[in-house]
Amino acid sequence: MDTLEFLYTTPVGRMILKPLSSRFVSKCAGKFLDSRFSHFLISDFIAKNDLNTSEFDTMDFRCFNDCFSRKLKDNARTIDTSEENMISPCDGLLTVVSLKDGVAFPVKQSQYTVKSLLRDERLADRYKDGYALVYRLCVNHYHRYCYVESGRKSRNRFIPGVLHTVRPIALMNRPVFSENCREYACIKTKNFGILTQMEVGAMLVGKIDNHAHGKCFVRRGSEKGTFLYGGSTIIVLVEKGKLRVDDGILEASRLGNETPVLYGQRIGQRISR
Repeated sequence: MDTLEFLYTTPVGRMILKPLSSRFVSKCAGKFLDSRFSHFLISDFIAKNDLNTSEFDTMDFRCFNDCFSRKLKDNARTIDTSEENMISPCDGLLTVVSLKDGVAFPVKQSQYTVKSLLRDERLADRYKDGYALVYRLCVNHYHRYCYVESGRKSRNRFIPGVLHTVRPIALMNRPVFSENCREYACIKTKNFGILTQMEVGAMLVGKIDNHAHGKCFVRRGSEKGTFLYGGSTIIVLVEKGKLRVDDGILEASRLGNETPVLYGQRIGQRISR
């Protein structure tokens, strides 16, 4: 039994998990990982996760989080520029969820309503019969992310919560997304209607670091922000009749499989009217 399995599946583990998953503990861990005393963790992290250091913009890291939230060279990722296409906001594993009847949608072994995710019934109604694009970032993934489309962005809304890991063992035992902190903004776009792009924090992610918090115009592929340490998730909500997801991705999701995607990669095409 590994540590996560012990924490999430045993009575003693759950008792330990409660203080561990508090925002206070997460912030303390974040401060350590932001300090120069965490530098010794970097080499093992790179080796264990087989990271391609030739993509790194720099290797001059002051602390562990500098490495974890590293910037890549400008040519390391290609942004699809076609107005017809929707792009992935990040490197990650994509699952496409059809929001039939707007009641609930599965993420792994848990069920979530769009309303509980957003805490906004009117906004949730907008996505009835649309899609939730769920991007799961593992520890080895690039943890910077971009806007999926150009348009007018709303103010960000932050929902505090208890931070839990997004590893599968946690998803089987806790309603993860209803407990995790999350931050989202709506983007009014020309090609895909009103999108909602949400970042979800995980255990030991003390901060979802979005660059712009107020209303502004944003551009597809421009950096939206970064996660600090821990596996995390990005969710993009799309209205009905706005997006045709690429067949391979849609079929994999129907079979319960995640599709590896890269920052800026096409994942579907707008539906012309």
